[in-house]
Amino acid sequence: MLDFSNASFSPETIEVMKAALDAAVATLPAPVGSAHVQAIAESILRTAKEGERDPIVLQRMALMELQISTRCDADPRT
Repeated sequence: MLDFSNASFSPETIEVMKAALDAAVATLPAPVGSAHVQAIAESILRTAKEGERDPIVLQRMALMELQISTRCDADPRT
């Protein structure tokens, strides 16, 4: 996991991030692997650290990043 030791979030922001994580994971087809959950969580943490507080935006950004990274991992040219 990326280092977020210097990040600090209010309880309200943590609730927003949790809602975004739960909503993002709920959209994935079963079975959901821990690597996908970790990638989503890291994206949400990074985006929230940059100042985003809208749970829908956090969810969408995380899912878009997951989709891009999954495509790159599956691309035999990389």
